Amino acid sequence: MQLSRAIGFFHGNIFLLSATVGAGIFVSPKGVLSYCLLNIPVSLIIWVLCAILSMINALCLVEVGTTFPRSGATYFLLKRTLGSYVAFCSVWINFFAYLIGLSAQSLLVASYLIQPFYAGCSPPELPKKCLALAILWFLGLLNTQGIKRVSWFQTASSLMKMSILCFISLTGIILLVTGKKENLSRFENALDAELPDASQIVEAILQGFYPYIGCTLLTNIAGEVKNPTKTLPRSLISSLSIVTVMYLLTNVSFLTVLTPKEIISSDSVAVTWMDRVLPSMQWAISLGISASVIDTTSCGILSGSRILYAASQGGQLPLVYSMLNEHLSPAPAVIQLIILASVAVIPSNLTQLIKYVALICSFLQGLNMVALLKSRFQNPDLPRPYKVWLPVIFASLAFSLFLIFMPIIQSPKMEHIYQLVFVLSALLYYRLHVHLNQSSVFSEKVTCYLQLLFNLSPSEDHENCILADKH
Repeated sequence: MQLSRAIGFFHGNIFLLSATVGAGIFVSPKGVLSYCLLNIPVSLIIWVLCAILSMINALCLVEVGTTFPRSGATYFLLKRTLGSYVAFCSVWINFFAYLIGLSAQSLLVASYLIQPFYAGCSPPELPKKCLALAILWFLGLLNTQGIKRVSWFQTASSLMKMSILCFISLTGIILLVTGKKENLSRFENALDAELPDASQIVEAILQGFYPYIGCTLLTNIAGEVKNPTKTLPRSLISSLSIVTVMYLLTNVSFLTVLTPKEIISSDSVAVTWMDRVLPSMQWAISLGISASVIDTTSCGILSGSRILYAASQGGQLPLVYSMLNEHLSPAPAVIQLIILASVAVIPSNLTQLIKYVALICSFLQGLNMVALLKSRFQNPDLPRPYKVWLPVIFASLAFSLFLIFMPIIQSPKMEHIYQLVFVLSALLYYRLHVHLNQSSVFSEKVTCYLQLLFNLSPSEDHENCILADKH
């Protein structure tokens, strides 16, 4: 009983496209343009810069995934190099980040699916949240059926959303070449726009960085990738190159049809774009956006459950989270994630849920880079099938520190204190749970009950993980 290595180069690309291309491309253009003061060249440069920085971050994590080819590879690296508390702190932050992300994404899917039934007004909260809960549980149950079924679902939904982006991009290019003179004039006069200052550039980068967050997915599921030494870097470079081109063409298409002021005043840029180009096909964009987000949500469940799986193998979460069902899926970890994400959906609204996702990822990326550097100097002889250039690691670390501290320096707020308290609260939970409750009789009884209820078996990787920790 162990996780099945079923993801090859093709499905590796599919998973990365699913995880990366989501709500971001339909939401972030508004934020990037707004913080760039409607400066079109600067906004497009921000999109390219975010793609390059995301590629750098992801390549650094590819080294982690190929050096430790197991699910939750970054957790194993942090525990090995920076200690148990830092590793648990990363699990703590990751866990809540996934809850926030899954809740926000399910609400966004529900909003787009239900909007056609409430034309001209906002849909009520109750049916929207009920639909969001139904989507979450459907995707959770799908993930308990094993990685192969999830991969085919991702393939179908990825083809649908890439078709939507291709349609938007090609339509924009045709309109730019054959359209009215006013379409070209927006680009001709773009250099006359006001330039943003440093703090606005940081905010724009955070907005543009959000659509690329999912590009590190394969590192979290490295234990289910065939031949990770070759598959991880090849899949990353090919899929992220496709995503970068599609994002740029989509932004150009938006700017061809809509003015920058129309983009920043729109609640959904893609729907506004379709309303201007083909009003009768507005439902198709709503369906495409829903497909874009729903498979991203599925990837979030897959990745988040593997973090819990790895922490359970490391002895920092109950053993039941690393047990597998008959489909070789860590079903308890998946169900736990879905239950708590469902609780987060009920009292929350979309704006509050997505506020800090990019900042959380920057903090975790910085931790991973510190651990990677320490591993390089502490264990120089450790076999590394894929080894990233050392300045690339320093560049990734510098970028993470820049995104974390620049907002604090520019405009310190009380919420920064709350974020620090949240991180430090992991220490209290770590002391209570890991040192007091992990070996209790009650915990063992609950584990046995859940094992019988869900027909679970311990993973054979568990003992190997314990032995690896000792060495």
